Amino acid sequence: MDYKTVTLAGNKKIALVAHDNKKKDLVAWCSKHRDTLKTHTLYATGTTGTVIEKATELPIHKLISGPLGGDQQVGALITEGKVDFLIFFWDPFEPLPHDPDVKALLRIAAVWNIPVACNQISADFMVASPLFNNEVDRSIPDYEAYMAMRS
Repeated sequence: MDYKTVTLAGNKKIALVAHDNKKKDLVAWCSKHRDTLKTHTLYATGTTGTVIEKATELPIHKLISGPLGGDQQVGALITEGKVDFLIFFWDPFEPLPHDPDVKALLRIAAVWNIPVACNQISADFMVASPLFNNEVDRSIPDYEAYMAMRS
């Protein structure tokens, strides 16, 4: 696979996802970092987005609920370059019927070299990084070169 470099703007496009038992944690994290997050573009799966928006008054682009395909919507946005960053508070103790969707989302994030935070402390570290609010180069798969090789 060939790769190319893209530059992420200082204003990141961030997807926020949380399983039911972790929504409270994600709301608390968003409240704690509200002033930083308000300068970025935020997406969230349905219920999570509604809960965060209500608690923090942050503007959220809401997708459909995760179990109904919202996790896959986030994955699609990543492949289209419309999401730069994933904050996904998943519950390691709760088996979920849409577990394959969750694994697919994490795989897509790895393929497209998206930073992923899976809990409060990793999200805190990422927000504290000087890269969070600044431009940064990121290596991604060169899809055009990939398709050219296949034809």
